[in-house]
Amino acid sequence: MPAEIILQPAPVDIALLAARERLAAVRATLAEREAELAQIRAQLKTFEGRYLRQVGILYATLDDLEARIAEREVDLYDSDAARRRAEETRQRARETHDAAFGEAHEAEEFDPPPSLKTLFRDVAKRIHPDFARDEAERKHLTLLMARANQAYSRGDTHTLERLLDDHREIHASIAGEGAAAERLRITRQSQHAERDIAVLRAEQAALLAGDLAQLYCDAEAAAREHRDLLTELAAGLQEQIADAQRRYELIDRQISAHGR
Repeated sequence: MPAEIILQPAPVDIALLAARERLAAVRATLAEREAELAQIRAQLKTFEGRYLRQVGILYATLDDLEARIAEREVDLYDSDAARRRAEETRQRARETHDAAFGEAHEAEEFDPPPSLKTLFRDVAKRIHPDFARDEAERKHLTLLMARANQAYSRGDTHTLERLLDDHREIHASIAGEGAAAERLRITRQSQHAERDIAVLRAEQAALLAGDLAQLYCDAEAAAREHRDLLTELAAGLQEQIADAQRRYELIDRQISAHGR
């Protein structure tokens, strides 16, 4: 009777399993940070649109009136000081107008240069979710592809180049098969994910420290008191616009009285 053959299970690479678990955990944290930052950006974008419609256009109207007043004062006083003030107020009016109305035109006129298109195609060819080997990698590549699309829409070549460099470092410089090579690739992927988490945290902190985020927080605090902060700001600006219109009409009458 032949001796019974007992198959021994393949040895478990504990270090490789630990590396995979660490990578999964870090990527899960990265996905949470990406989603959190995207939500904050979306909230601020919506709020910014409302601000521009309710308040920004009124600031543009007010600054244009102030520029027109300063320009009429040049006709009245004919001095270097009056001319400098007219130039300064007109420049401020242009900037306010661009802030209030320029965003829509910028979105319509966005035409990425050929170099950016080529870079984006190179990135997409390497990180597209269709190239994933399993479901976990597909989810990760979907996040990377979303990040690449956002970078492309912003003209952010730095982020696209970083995505490309990361792919090359992991898949080109670390060649070979076996557990040792896979551990090294996974370690690099974990390091890149941890770096990206730190970048997202810094971006979120900078975003929340900005003027728009502060105004958003003020508006939210006012809403809890059943007040509409943007409506209040708009009402105050409308009063200033009415006052500026009266001053413009007054200086216009003064110029007419002097026969100018």
